[in-house]
Amino acid sequence: MNIWIVLLMIVMTLCLYVLASLLYKHVRVSVLIPVLTTTFMIVVILLLTHTSYSTYMAGGEWISKLMGPAVVALAYPLYRQRHLFKQYGLSILGSALIGVVVGMLSGVGMALVLGFSEPYIISIIPKSVTTPVALQISNNLGGEASLTSVFVMIAGFTGVILGLGCLKLFRVKNAISVGIALGISSHALGTAKALEHGEIAVSMGSLALTISAIVSSFIGPLILVAIYH
Repeated sequence: MNIWIVLLMIVMTLCLYVLASLLYKHVRVSVLIPVLTTTFMIVVILLLTHTSYSTYMAGGEWISKLMGPAVVALAYPLYRQRHLFKQYGLSILGSALIGVVVGMLSGVGMALVLGFSEPYIISIIPKSVTTPVALQISNNLGGEASLTSVFVMIAGFTGVILGLGCLKLFRVKNAISVGIALGISSHALGTAKALEHGEIAVSMGSLALTISAIVSSFIGPLILVAIYH
C-alpha cells in the first residue's frame, strides 16, 4: 500500500476528529459526540470518493492500534480515586456484576425474541465489553468478529446518547453511580463520556469497564451453554 495513502487516511481521521471535537465543545448534544460524528463523516467521504474500506484501514488500523494503550491509560484516574474503592468496594463490585449479567442477557434475549440466527446470537453476547476483549470473547465462542464489532459500536453509541437521559430520568446524580452505569453499558465510549462528570465518574467507569471485561469472559460461555444445551 502506498505510504502516502496511509498517511492521508491517518491525517484525514485526525483532522475530522478535531473538527468534531470543536463542534461538540460548542454544541453539547449527545448525538454529536466526536467519535460518532467523525465516523459519520468518514463514511460519507469514503462513499463520495468511492474509496474502499480496506484502503481506508491501511491508515485507520494504526489509529485502532492505539485503542489498547488508551484503555490502559484509564487506570490512572482509577488509581487516584482508589480510596473510593476501598470505601465502597462491595457496592461497586455488586453493581458492576449485576450490570454485566443484565447487559449480556438483555442482548441475547432480544436476539432470541427477534429470531436471530445462531451466529448473530453468539456475536451479540459480548456487546457491552470494550472492543479488543469483545472480539476475543466472540472468537472463542465461535461468533463473527465483524458482527461483534457492530454490536459493540451500537451498544457504545446508544449508551452514550441515551444513557445520561435515562440517568436523569431516574434522578441518578452520584458520580460513582454515573461512572459505573456508563462504563458497564457503553465500555470505553461510556467511560470517555464520564469525563464530563469529573474524575470520580471516569475512574468508576474505568473500573466497571475492567470488571465487565473479566466477568464477561467467564459468563459468556455459560450463557452459550444455557441457550444451546
